[in-house]
Amino acid sequence: MSAPYVPLTPAVVEFDADGKLYSRTYGDAHYSPEGEAGQAERVFQHGNGLPGRWRGRQSFTVCETGFGLGLNFLALWKAWRDDPQRPATLHMVSMEAHPFTQQDLSALLAREAAAPFAALAQRLIAQWPALLPGLHRLEFENGAVTLTLGFGDAQVLAPRLSARVDAFFLDGFAPERNPGMWAPALLRDLAALAAPGATMATWACTAQLRQALQDAGFDVRSEPGFGGKQPMTMGAVRAGGHAASAPGVDAGHAVVIGAGLAGAGIAQALAGRGWRVTVLDAGRALGAPAHAGHLAAALTPVVARDDNARARLSRAGSQRAQARWQGLAGDAAPRVCGTVQVERDAGKSAALAGTLEALAFPADWVRQVDRDEASALAGLPLARGGVFFSQGMLVQPNRLIDALLETAGVTVLPGKAARVEPAGQAWRVLDGQGAELVQAQAVILANAAGARGVLADSGLLGPLPRVAQMHALTGEVTLVPAAALSGGPRCIVGGEGYLLPDVGAGCVVGSTYVHDAAEARVSADGQRVTLAKAAGLLSGHFPDFDSLVPGSLPGWAGWRAVLPGRLPAVGELPHARGLWLAVGYASRGLSWSALMGDLIAARLAGEPSPLETDLAQLISPR
Repeated sequence: MSAPYVPLTPAVVEFDADGKLYSRTYGDAHYSPEGEAGQAERVFQHGNGLPGRWRGRQSFTVCETGFGLGLNFLALWKAWRDDPQRPATLHMVSMEAHPFTQQDLSALLAREAAAPFAALAQRLIAQWPALLPGLHRLEFENGAVTLTLGFGDAQVLAPRLSARVDAFFLDGFAPERNPGMWAPALLRDLAALAAPGATMATWACTAQLRQALQDAGFDVRSEPGFGGKQPMTMGAVRAGGHAASAPGVDAGHAVVIGAGLAGAGIAQALAGRGWRVTVLDAGRALGAPAHAGHLAAALTPVVARDDNARARLSRAGSQRAQARWQGLAGDAAPRVCGTVQVERDAGKSAALAGTLEALAFPADWVRQVDRDEASALAGLPLARGGVFFSQGMLVQPNRLIDALLETAGVTVLPGKAARVEPAGQAWRVLDGQGAELVQAQAVILANAAGARGVLADSGLLGPLPRVAQMHALTGEVTLVPAAALSGGPRCIVGGEGYLLPDVGAGCVVGSTYVHDAAEARVSADGQRVTLAKAAGLLSGHFPDFDSLVPGSLPGWAGWRAVLPGRLPAVGELPHARGLWLAVGYASRGLSWSALMGDLIAARLAGEPSPLETDLAQLISPR
């Protein structure tokens, strides 16, 4: 059973009588008397044998309890930059129950960060995420340095982390002030992440803490602290290490079967980590690339009072998509225009207010809006109020997919996979005549409902009863002249259907859900449905819109692959190592694409996972 939802409580900026940053919650100052630079270097880097221990390594991972202002991260990042013998990649995972807002962090780092860290601090601030619970992946140095921030209680987050940790920085408030951060159960959860040879260091040094660390699996000792004053604790995991996550494999050749949103997201993520990627595109083989003609779609997270798995995955996916795609050229990049999600009926306002109050998400990320404010945001009269997601994104799927497949290291090969078979340590992909299309050490099935047939014909579907129940639905969207809607909305309008801003060719409205269809096609009946849904979101009368004739308008139709529970199936097949699955995205292809690409790529590379283990388990192929 999942833990009950606990809202995130941001840090409050306060100073003690000596001018030191102070936490009223824990009754303690944020820094040691030695100063932040001395503590970061003497306690945490020296205490873990850095930079010496990372030399000669391809990758090195640090786990920290208590991110605070990020000064340990900044010092570690600078040490990595300054070391010509540094590892190719550096990863830090850090947990923080009370993160600062971006505005507060900026002001505090300007005050507290030593001059050598100032430029790096600005880069950290620029990527600082919204204060939402869960994991947030930040990338620097073209992805060579990553920071996985866990916002929430470390005792909840630590058992949900997947990483092979080489060094631990234990940096919570003093044990007597914040005992939960030093609890034996938490230390055991951290030790479970330790890679062979992992070390730990902390400025804290009490007999109780040393015993808890011993019991958790670390051999520890005391050593004089910075300046020979307060002693510190150092340790190393006992022989062997016992990290649950698997080590990464060297970047090589991967085949992605499917060139839609799922496949393109995986291709970008793998190529960005140095893999050579071949994408097999069955549609291109027939002269019909995936999503050709799909001019616009919306990417909007969802919220739920209990912050359930769907809501958490949706939020993580939305943030990952923005981070991954915002640097793409031209129309391929998402347009952050916001989304007004209209209530299904006017009587839900009180329940909606209660949900937002319980979640306590930042108001600049999501807030309730009445009909007047919703209409002002949209620039059109709307039928009801609802919620406004400021980070709602308008995406042009056709442009996005093309841009992702143009990532350096990605090759698109026309061809339809019929089955796969092992070939030593690799996999062969065969067409319908049994001819080999391509061979690689890792193969990822991202071809939606087509994956079920490939697995069945390869004799691999039996252990996957949920995947065997995957089915395909068709859906269509309609392109409406912007003039028919007084120029169209300024932001995305969603609810029972959706209405999107003008992309230059008009406004897309959608969509339909059709079971048991023989083909995906634009139809008069489908356009009748999409136009009616758009009209239901509006309260105004638009004569030009009302006069539109269903069946006479341009549009796009496609397929959705849906699994029981409407969550995707993503991960390595336990009975076929080296063969991966990424299917069942349903109508959330944009939400899952970047996140699931990074999830697969991170596992292959041996990086810390960008997704909590409980969520990863829910979507694992089965």
